[in-house]
Amino acid sequence: PLPSPIPSLTHPQMTPFRTDPTLRMAALMMVLYGACLCSIGPYLSTLGVTTFRLGDAGYAAVLVASTLVAVTTSVLMGIRADQTARRRGIMIGSTVLTTAGLALMVAAPSPLSFILAHALLIPLGGAIWGMVFAIARQAASRHSPDAADSIMAVVRALFALPFVIVLPAWSVAFAGGVQVTSVYPVAFALAAGMVWLAWKSWPRDGQTAWQDPKSGLSLTSALRELAQPHLAARVLALGAVNAPMTIYLVITGLVFAATPGRGAGDTALYFGIVAGLEVPFMLALPRLSRGMSRPLLILIGTLLYSTHVALLPVLASTPYVWLLLLPAALGGSIMLLFPIAYLQDLLSDRPGTGASLMALQRVTGEVLAAMCFVIGTLFAGYGLVAILSVIVGLTGAVWLWRADGQIAHPTAS
Repeated sequence: PLPSPIPSLTHPQMTPFRTDPTLRMAALMMVLYGACLCSIGPYLSTLGVTTFRLGDAGYAAVLVASTLVAVTTSVLMGIRADQTARRRGIMIGSTVLTTAGLALMVAAPSPLSFILAHALLIPLGGAIWGMVFAIARQAASRHSPDAADSIMAVVRALFALPFVIVLPAWSVAFAGGVQVTSVYPVAFALAAGMVWLAWKSWPRDGQTAWQDPKSGLSLTSALRELAQPHLAARVLALGAVNAPMTIYLVITGLVFAATPGRGAGDTALYFGIVAGLEVPFMLALPRLSRGMSRPLLILIGTLLYSTHVALLPVLASTPYVWLLLLPAALGGSIMLLFPIAYLQDLLSDRPGTGASLMALQRVTGEVLAAMCFVIGTLFAGYGLVAILSVIVGLTGAVWLWRADGQIAHPTAS
């Protein structure tokens, strides 16, 4: 049987979190970060396109700019963290910048504020994701390989956990007449909580329970390493795999908003159910997938997820749209879990730089998704956007499987 959607502290997978304060901090940080992002992410396209009247092209420009800023920050901060082994200040600074962007939207909401917050300030805090995964992996390295895989699965699942609670709550609030812009004060409070947690509980540099040596690489050497064809090709392939997931976040709110009888409440409910189903799947997958290569699992997940993305615009006006929840959750849990482990293994001795590969994967996926969005909306509509993203995602998954599917990165040691 699958685990409970909400991980219990008595579950064996949670034992390391009870005994390790760093893992507890990483777990709580992921919950706060997940709650912050899920309060904004599902509605960001609607806010940009409709509420702040940027239009499809304007929102696509913000999406591209935010992606470029976020990935540049993530890569440079990841390299810097490995160069100096000083991670605490980078994490605190990242949470402060995110909080500042959200504070701007609370204090002075406007199209200009939207652009400044979402194309600059919040993306400048983009190192949060990689930094949390890096320190969780460092702490997990003190456990057995199987336990470490389970620990990382729990950390990733805890990011999705708030979607189970927060999104249905927003669905009820929107149904009661609450304005969509109300997501900003809530997200600001959650981000402020991340600042406090980073300041209070992030391990002090040089005082960790594990060895954290400096990388010894210059910025040029580290960037040259990331540009190696072996790494670049795999990051590109995984970025392509990520494109359908980015498009899902972008078009779901727009599709429901344009469908008679649907609205923001349906968007929140759909995202919430998908995320709720993803949590038990992610907790179970490390055990159920032992012996299978990660590229094969990524291909399976992409096939499932692509079915959901391609059919969402087609079925949005019908009750059958809710049948897409299962392939969305199962495929999504695979695509969210295994690319992280795959990328971290590529640079396992440099956790900060290795975590920045996730940012490179994300920016590749978001740039490809933005191209799909621009082309699709220019020539047809959101249905073509979805199909283009599916083609891109399946191309990346098939290439990765053919390149490494039989020989690289097994899911269990």
